[in-house]
Amino acid sequence: MSGQSRPIWDFEDIGDNWKRAYEKNIAPIIAVPTTAGTGSETGRASAIINKKTGVKKIIFHPKFLPSIVILDPVLTVDLSPRLTAATGMDALAHNLEAYCAPGFHPMADGIAIEGMKLIKKSLLKAVSDGKNLEARSDLLAAASMGSTAFQKGLGAIHSLSHPVNAQFNIHHGLSNAIFMPYVLSFNKSSIEKRIVSICNYLDLDKNFESFLNWILDLRKELKIPHKLSEVVEINKINLDELSKMALEDPSTATNPKKMTVDDMKILYDHSISGKLF
Repeated sequence: MSGQSRPIWDFEDIGDNWKRAYEKNIAPIIAVPTTAGTGSETGRASAIINKKTGVKKIIFHPKFLPSIVILDPVLTVDLSPRLTAATGMDALAHNLEAYCAPGFHPMADGIAIEGMKLIKKSLLKAVSDGKNLEARSDLLAAASMGSTAFQKGLGAIHSLSHPVNAQFNIHHGLSNAIFMPYVLSFNKSSIEKRIVSICNYLDLDKNFESFLNWILDLRKELKIPHKLSEVVEINKINLDELSKMALEDPSTATNPKKMTVDDMKILYDHSISGKLF
């Protein structure tokens, strides 16, 4: 933004808004991530909260794509167990939702499956031993893979998360982890065959429930709350407002099942009560 004259919100990822920018004033980017979750280092967009409106916006330009990326596990060694868990679950959400998104993109699917495999192999290891460089390397790779794969699309995990992140300052990876099993259960009829098809590769029993139970057990081992109501005061939640924001989120378009505002409200309700579908 240092080389721009317009406000940042003029570059929101809608239509060709990015063409409003002075392209020559955008400096080359070298990306050196110090967490292993978002995978921003592979992307051309930034997620920025507009504090006046309480809405998280996507700011886009093709030249945001870094010229050089340095993934150094040593730089993630001091990440706390809590943040290692939350960012790792963010990477899992990216890979999982990209894989489940509708449409034909076998390269994205392959990357996403391998990203999930790396997270299953190494997230718990990195949380229990932050100095395990092999585990830290796996998570950095999985984070970059997730953000590469989600060019195919995301889904309702992110749709539900973004309003909560903007309104209540809840860590994005933490909210993704909380919403994950509820969205998986809601989408079951549309994704069951796809999930079952990768269970063997992930060393899970070949059924949807095995995959869902892996997610639930992983969250429990990472000490991640099962319910949204454990991290947000219920009396501060406006379900109608949040549900409308979730439906309008860009991630909603590629959820495996078409969503309505009532669907979003039901998902928020379940995440508050802890009831799976």
